[in-house]
Amino acid sequence: MLSFDEASRRLLARARLTDPAPVNLADALGRVLAEPRVVAAVDVPPFANSAMDGFALRSADAPGTLRVVGEVRAGTGSLPEVGPGEAVRIMTGAPLPPGADTVLPIEEAIDDDATVTVPAAPSGLHVRAAAHDTRAGDEICLAEALTPASIGVLASLGLGEVQVRRRPLVAILATGDELVGPGEPLEPGQIHDVNAVALAAAVVDAGGVALPLPRVRDQAGSIQQALTRAARDADLVVTSGGVSVGQHDYVRAVLEQYGSLDFWRIAVQPGKPLAVGELGGVTVIGLPGNPVSALVTFELFVRPLIRAMQGMSGDGRHHLRARATERMPKDPDRRAFLRVRAQDDGADLHAMPAGGQQSSQLRPMADGNALLVVPEGADAAEPDQHYEAILLQPLALAGR
Repeated sequence: MLSFDEASRRLLARARLTDPAPVNLADALGRVLAEPRVVAAVDVPPFANSAMDGFALRSADAPGTLRVVGEVRAGTGSLPEVGPGEAVRIMTGAPLPPGADTVLPIEEAIDDDATVTVPAAPSGLHVRAAAHDTRAGDEICLAEALTPASIGVLASLGLGEVQVRRRPLVAILATGDELVGPGEPLEPGQIHDVNAVALAAAVVDAGGVALPLPRVRDQAGSIQQALTRAARDADLVVTSGGVSVGQHDYVRAVLEQYGSLDFWRIAVQPGKPLAVGELGGVTVIGLPGNPVSALVTFELFVRPLIRAMQGMSGDGRHHLRARATERMPKDPDRRAFLRVRAQDDGADLHAMPAGGQQSSQLRPMADGNALLVVPEGADAAEPDQHYEAILLQPLALAGR
C-alpha cells in the first residue's frame, strides 16, 4: 500500500493549470488570477483628499478666525483656491483645494457661516496624500484566491474585468448494478445512488464545475465507453465504485487496459482502494463505492487537486489540534481520518466521535464537523491525547 503522503505527492504532481478566462470583477470572488502580478496604472488615491468633514485651510493661519470662501464636495472637479486667512468647507473624500495643507474636523471649529474660528492645526492633519495606498507602477502580487479585500484593490486600480483560472470541469461517474437515482423507487437488492450527488456537491465546494454522468452498470465495456467520453469533455474524471478486488470491479482494469494506472491502494482509513491513472491524457481518480470512503478520499485527494489546477495551494481547510474525548479504535497499519464533532470550550478543542466509524455509515459524516487524523502505528485515538483535526465546517470559538 502507498502511504498517504506519497499518494498525495503523486496525485498533486498531476495538476495542470486550467486555461485563463475573463470574468467581471464582481464575479471574481474565490477565483485565482491567471497572472498574479498586477502593475498599477494609476495612483490610489489619484489626488490628495480629506479624511474628515470639516474645513480645509493653511496650517500657518491657525489658530485664528478665517473667511469661508467656498465648499468642496466629493466628486468635485472645480476647486476654489485657499489664500491667506481663508478656509473652505470640505466633505470626506473631497479633493484638497490648492493652497490648503490641512483639514480641521467640523466638530473642532466654531462655524459662523461667513467665518470659522479654528485652533492650531499641524500641516497634513486629516489629509490623505495622493498615492498613499498604491503608486502608479507598483507591482501588486495577488497569488491566492481573491478575497473581498483583494477584489477591492483591483477595483481601486480601475479594473472591471480580470483574467482568472477557469474552474476545472470534473466529470462524476457512479458505477454499480445496485444503484438507482434518488427519488426513484427501490427494487429488491437496490440502493439509492448517494455518491453521484454528494460528489458533485463536493466538486462545487472545492471550486470546480461538476459534470454528472449517467450511471453505468458493472460492465467493462460500458465503463470503458463512459470513461472515454468523460475524458474528452472534462479536465478531471472522478468515479465511485469498481476499484476494489471484486469480480465485477472494472474501473481499475479499464484504466490498465485502455490508459495507465499509477496506483490503486493507499494506507488510509477509510478508503484503501483508491485508483489513480490516466485515460486520453486526462487524470482519472477511482474512489471507493462506500459513501463515507468516497467523501473522505475526495476531501483528502481530489479537493487539493481541484484547487491546485486553479493555482491554489493546500486544501483550503483549517487544521487545528484537538483532544480526543474517548478511545476511538482504528487500523494500526493505516492513517485514520475519524469522523468527529469538534467543540471549543474556550481553553481547548475537544473531538468526540460523531457516531460509528464504519465506511458505510454516512450519518456520522453529516453529523460531524471535522476529521481527526490518527497516524499510522496507533491502534486508536486515545482519550486526552491531541491530534490534528481537519475542520470541514466553520467552528465557533468560545471565549477566544
